[in-house]
Amino acid sequence: MKEQGQAWIRAFVQKLIGAASFPHARIPFSPPPTQLPDLLGRPLPSSVTIVDVGPRDGLQNEATPVRVEGRKEGIAHTHTLSPDLFSQPLFFTSQVPSATKIELIHRLAAAGIPVVEATAFVSPKAVPQMADAADVLAGIKPQKGTRYPVLTPNLRGLHRALAAGATEVAIFASATEAFSKANLNASIGETLARYGEVAAAAKEAGVAVRGYVSCAVGCPYSGPVPPAAAAAVAARLYHDLGCFEVSMGDTVGVGTPGEVVAMFGACTGEGGIPASALASHCHDTYGQGVANVLAALAAGITVHDTAVAGLGGCPFAPGAAGNVATEDVLYLMHGLGISTGVDLGAVAAAGAWICGELGRVGGGSRAGRALAAAAVRRAAACVTA
Repeated sequence: MKEQGQAWIRAFVQKLIGAASFPHARIPFSPPPTQLPDLLGRPLPSSVTIVDVGPRDGLQNEATPVRVEGRKEGIAHTHTLSPDLFSQPLFFTSQVPSATKIELIHRLAAAGIPVVEATAFVSPKAVPQMADAADVLAGIKPQKGTRYPVLTPNLRGLHRALAAGATEVAIFASATEAFSKANLNASIGETLARYGEVAAAAKEAGVAVRGYVSCAVGCPYSGPVPPAAAAAVAARLYHDLGCFEVSMGDTVGVGTPGEVVAMFGACTGEGGIPASALASHCHDTYGQGVANVLAALAAGITVHDTAVAGLGGCPFAPGAAGNVATEDVLYLMHGLGISTGVDLGAVAAAGAWICGELGRVGGGSRAGRALAAAAVRRAAACVTA
């Protein structure tokens, strides 16, 4: 009986977080959003685009056992995780089920996320979590106005993605030779030459190509990255390979706001890339994720990669923590009066749900946890009133 009551409370809290009656999903009694005309003398945009990379970048490094409904073949053992939260026996596997990934994508799209990075067509030996890429893409029920890009590191991956119905792909290069060799087993020059073939084939198929630059601020192998080095790789992706947008990644989350501003300054300066064609991709290893997004915002960047519940990490970047949480960034934007078109409450509910599926008790974003706590207080007040 106790377990059933706790399960009901958990479901009720998720509904409260995502309720339409909770405008902007802000903590009750907090000040209303205020439009700030500038930040440190820099004008802020009126709107931004959120790219949620949780289903791909967030789950690709997932090694936590996940909850599976019912016994499945090949699952080694059963266990009950946190009886205070779950009453039924849990069956575990290291592979996140395709159905869970698809459901997460649907929940994010329904929350208004305009771009949801769905999966990656990579070697299943290198990234086992993405072995079901074709099944995931086939299982998505596209929502009007939502894009579902996929990662394609080579021609084989591109051909698999096109066969599965991909309409937008992404390629990635590193700002450092050390990370390029560790991640892609090739130099920066070799990688860009390979991607030239991928980009050309994608364009011939009428598919848009987005670019990523890994380790744009710091590298786990070679340390700090000069802004000019990151800008040079970004310029190759934009000018030479024709990527419509280049996302600059602080892959290991070591960057600080000053370094982020300098890096984007080099991209728009000597790199010759318009700010409108750049995006931020911050990780939160040192707790600088939201601050770095704010720095990018002040530098004129209006597209920001995030991950629901702060999921993420990189299998080739030792020490990398999760991506900056979508919920935390949405709370920042809404507090600044910047339009996102996204329902923060619905994203927080999706974050709570995926953390439950992954067995992450107490996990998720800071904003998501705060919203959940506020919802509990509201529920308690209603009961005692």
